[in-house]
Amino acid sequence: MSYPNDPRLRSFIPVDPTSDFPIQNLPYGVFSTAAYPAPRVGVAIGDYVLDLAVLEKEGLLDLSPAFGVFAQGSINAFMALGPKVWSTTRARISELLRHDNPQLRDNKDLRSRALVPMTEVKLHLPVAVAGYTDFYSSKEHATNIGIMFRGKDNALQPNWLHMPIGYNGRASTVVVSGTKVRRPRGQLKPPNVEAPSFGPCKRLDFELEMGVVIGQPSPIGEMIDEARAQDMIFGFVLLNDWSARDIQQWEYVPLGPFQAKAFATSISPWVVTREALEPFRLQGPAQDPTPLPYLRQSQPNNYDLALDVAVRAGAMDEPQTICRTNFKYMYWSSVQQLMHHASSGCAMSVGDLLGSGTISGPEKHQRGSLIEISWNGAEPVELEGGIKRSFLEDGDSLVIRGWCEGDGYRVGFGEVEGTIVPAE
Repeated sequence: MSYPNDPRLRSFIPVDPTSDFPIQNLPYGVFSTAAYPAPRVGVAIGDYVLDLAVLEKEGLLDLSPAFGVFAQGSINAFMALGPKVWSTTRARISELLRHDNPQLRDNKDLRSRALVPMTEVKLHLPVAVAGYTDFYSSKEHATNIGIMFRGKDNALQPNWLHMPIGYNGRASTVVVSGTKVRRPRGQLKPPNVEAPSFGPCKRLDFELEMGVVIGQPSPIGEMIDEARAQDMIFGFVLLNDWSARDIQQWEYVPLGPFQAKAFATSISPWVVTREALEPFRLQGPAQDPTPLPYLRQSQPNNYDLALDVAVRAGAMDEPQTICRTNFKYMYWSSVQQLMHHASSGCAMSVGDLLGSGTISGPEKHQRGSLIEISWNGAEPVELEGGIKRSFLEDGDSLVIRGWCEGDGYRVGFGEVEGTIVPAE
């Protein structure tokens, strides 16, 4: 375990044990304030954002000759500096925030400029997304969907156990938490009608996912191995890949999702580094048959990461939890997804985003989408006040949270929230 992950570390900033942002986390984000509206990079610590642009300007963070990477509207320039710089910078930030280090703690003027209350900031999309790919890597989710549409005997397609299945999505519609999601329009053709029509989606769904943020490129034509894939991963975000199930049902044959997935993908504003998640690494599910050599792993690449989904519908005052699951259930790991993505010679870029695919577990309460929870509408979700939902309605708000439990602390992601507004 690297030193910044030491569970004994304490910050001079008071951090509640239930906070997502202790000194062992230090996730990166992009923020602005009313006083200084230019977006810049910071890290979350307790109820504050530490302004890294201020620290860099004061000479407390040595990133020479790449000066100014934190005075930008994305973390891409910082990610481009590579894993060694990521690690040394995180260690330096941790050192500055320690309870026994007076350098920042006792400098009243610097503290007033560098530490901004979370209540005073506006959070922005943290990454300039270069490309977006979504996978389909939960065996439980793929099995549930397969049973619904093809029956138990043909639930998984023949290729599913041999490679991570995915499709290329739209980077242009990746949005930060809090962005309202407009109900998409598209071609609809229920099974009982002869011809399609065009109109608002009637079966709008969420997909509980994690997003992998790629911080290092790979050139066109080259494959990458497990070690290199690991080094290319900067960190993770919560991700909700909104899905129009009725549009998808009509369009997906023969080339897969298109407009049903192109309208919005929401991510959390904080990118939790791979290094911060290191203490929570564990072995994923057994893979049978054994993957082809280029996909084999020599170490655990899954994470013990709890996930919670809540919906606020109608006149409800508070969101109600409808799913509790864990990232550890994923059959294909993020490292395997990245190795497979590059295996054809596909170039990867700084700022690429890889969606894990819907995260479902073996139990009913662990299903990571409404199509599973309501079993395609046959078993509507019972919410407070007699409200029922099979799919999302206008005005519904969905909140996803995720965290890893440490010894007396948690490494969390905050939340990704989106509210549905009517189609134009």
